Amino acid sequence: MRMHTKLALATAAATALVIPLTAAPATATATSASVHHSASAATARRDLPEPPPADIVRKELGELNVAAPHPMTGYSRAKFPHWITQYGTCDTREVVLARDGQDVVQDDQCRAISGTWTSPYDDKVFTASGQLDIDHVVPLANGWRSGADEWTTAKRRQFANDLSNPQLVAVSAASNRSKGDQSPDQWAPPLRSYWCTYSRAWTHVKYVYDLNITEAEKNKLSEMLDTCDA
Repeated sequence: MRMHTKLALATAAATALVIPLTAAPATATATSASVHHSASAATARRDLPEPPPADIVRKELGELNVAAPHPMTGYSRAKFPHWITQYGTCDTREVVLARDGQDVVQDDQCRAISGTWTSPYDDKVFTASGQLDIDHVVPLANGWRSGADEWTTAKRRQFANDLSNPQLVAVSAASNRSKGDQSPDQWAPPLRSYWCTYSRAWTHVKYVYDLNITEAEKNKLSEMLDTCDA
């Protein structure tokens, strides 16, 4: 069942949640005393953690348990506590915004007050952090239907704030809300060139957390993985 390997991965992910992912705060600029630091592309930007290559992910996909979705009985987003504090005044959302943007400037509360972000789902460019959502690649409700309904709150917190695996990405609010809690057979990024990364990320997260998939979901992921060879 791969449980020893997966538990080790999950433990590593939980440990990583408290490790700063952005550069140490720099001296405040002369233009604004409220500026905490600038997370420049050269020093602090980190993209979505790279999923394994397609050939490995195809093997992971083949090992996932195919099952009917669990009922939504008892589901609440509150059962997946987020966004948690990662370090100082920085919560998970702000860490991802700094990681996924370019020339991000944060204030003394770690809020992104300027920067440039390109949403990988639709290739739209933004210069205001309020126009972005932090997407759970595998949505919380989908996780619930796939087996997270049986987890502890601590594991659901880890899943909802996972910075070590390709589970969180800054995207346009419009694309995130269009996606909702749908699986790849129901929704895929409008930008087809991102399908390879998206399917690798989705599959790998489900593999790490030992979550189920449906038959339709598996078939669509296989189709999307085929774009990696294009």
